Amino acid sequence: MSEVIKIKRGLDIKLWGEAEKKITEITATNYAVKPSDFISVFPKLFIKEGDEVKAGSALFFDKYRENIIFTSPVSGRVSEIHRGDKRKILEIRIQADGKNEFESFGIADPQLLNRQQVTEKLLKSGIWPYIRQRPYSVIANPEHNPKAIFISAFDSAPLAPDFDFIVEGDAAAFQAGLDVLKKLTTGKVHLNVKENVTKSRVFFESKGVQINRFSGPHPAGNIGVQIHHIDPINKGDIVWYLNPASVIIIGRLFLLGKYDATKIIALTGSEVTKPHYYKVKSGISVQPLIKENLNSANVRIISGNVLSGNRIDRSGYLNF
Repeated sequence: MSEVIKIKRGLDIKLWGEAEKKITEITATNYAVKPSDFISVFPKLFIKEGDEVKAGSALFFDKYRENIIFTSPVSGRVSEIHRGDKRKILEIRIQADGKNEFESFGIADPQLLNRQQVTEKLLKSGIWPYIRQRPYSVIANPEHNPKAIFISAFDSAPLAPDFDFIVEGDAAAFQAGLDVLKKLTTGKVHLNVKENVTKSRVFFESKGVQINRFSGPHPAGNIGVQIHHIDPINKGDIVWYLNPASVIIIGRLFLLGKYDATKIIALTGSEVTKPHYYKVKSGISVQPLIKENLNSANVRIISGNVLSGNRIDRSGYLNF
């Protein structure tokens, strides 16, 4: 067994409203992709209002990196391109048609592909933006060769979801996602677990990764802290990182040949009537999640955790 990395400084903040271990599947009429979710992205549109799209249809690309494409999480119609000051694009809103039609990107075994073929598939499908780069937490540059890729299998933030529970039943997709990531670096893929807390076989039976064990309070689950203790970033170094849910979405692309943006999220907090897990598509409207599910009308709604998430209003959409 590897040595346990002990984080001594920190604090676990105890808050009421932890999610019960049950899942409700929720669909909605309205979804949105928000360019503001991505650092240093200047969107240029492929579509216009009224256009029909499928899950995986291209919506916009980055003006300064035209190969970075962003795609629709659902099939339906582009209902509105919501703009702010100086016509800045804030949201591409999509009215879902309930048909769940997908663009086909082709089934493929990542172990039989080279790095360029894997990268092209991730870029074309719009899944590449799930991979982030340190320093700066920007979308990874596909032309770079990172010295390592990091995945944290636990989150130590207050009321954070249980990744053991989230990945249950998705072992094949998770392993396929890891096989993809191994093609993107000549270094190691690090899978970081929490000692005596992480239990899932999905993580411990993963192949082709280095499993690192951590213990201690928050911020033990922060990817930056983990990178610092395993393989610090020196001048000129680049590392990539992502979370287990994103690894599963990548794996599905190669196993199923489509962009399936389904993920499991936790709705938590002391003002939630029944805090538990929901199976949703990326960018879902928060309305069906909070409707008749809050104890008070005067609450903040945060997409992400309470320490680093973003406040959204009741008519808003979950972040990417």
